[in-house]
Amino acid sequence: MIREITDTTILHNGVHMPWLGLGVYKVMEGEEVVQAVAAALRHGYRSIDTASLYQNEGGVGQGVRESGINRNEVFITTKVWNTDQGYDKTLRAFEESRRKLDCGPLDLYLIHWPVKGKYRETWRAMERLYEEGQTRAIGVSNFNIHHLKDLMQHSRIKPMVNQVEYHPRLTQKELHHFCRENHIQLEAWSPLMRGRLLDHEVLTRIARIHGKTPAQIILRWDLQHGIVTIPKSVREDRIKANADIFDFELSQEEMTQINDLNRGQRVGQDPDNFHF
Repeated sequence: MIREITDTTILHNGVHMPWLGLGVYKVMEGEEVVQAVAAALRHGYRSIDTASLYQNEGGVGQGVRESGINRNEVFITTKVWNTDQGYDKTLRAFEESRRKLDCGPLDLYLIHWPVKGKYRETWRAMERLYEEGQTRAIGVSNFNIHHLKDLMQHSRIKPMVNQVEYHPRLTQKELHHFCRENHIQLEAWSPLMRGRLLDHEVLTRIARIHGKTPAQIILRWDLQHGIVTIPKSVREDRIKANADIFDFELSQEEMTQINDLNRGQRVGQDPDNFHF
């Protein structure tokens, strides 16, 4: 049972990864992202998820450094963008991300999207980075089952994490099962479906029972499914509220009711049909 914000999942290579993190997609570089990271760390978060695409790696690193928290206690994730994929370009992109973050070895490096014809070579570069100790773990993002099977067939190291769109309208049950069977940790981006579910009658009813918000119910649902979750906010009150999910538990009936909201509905791009 996940009872503390400091609780972690253990990746298949033995690295501990916090169950809850702060996402910083579309958070502005500079003061906004520095303050968001500072607020998260102040309220107990120990995981920050960024990407080269977000153009805020510098602010993330600054926020971590200025927090006064030991760098070894903070789990930092970033990602290689699609135009930087391929063996040599990935190695260069990693160095640029690490320079901007300025926080020493990375904790987790992800392939942002499965770019056809490139992700195998990208992964080969990431295997090298991992084996050289430049990142503690490597993984992928937005990979469907067939992408994972292909990558695993042509690689030496299995991904440790798969970060995908995951929320009550998109439960990705088959993908979740596949990842669990292959010891790949599933991680949810856009866990709150960009706010579109926060007034849903099922979630508001369950929230009233527990004295929580619909957002807290969704995030607790993630944890009880064994999903790492990274809600995004720049407001300190919401960052704090999103972390207040460790003092209650959803019943199996409530979990099933939320599961039944699934419609296979995305707010982001389809990994089998994206054009960037």
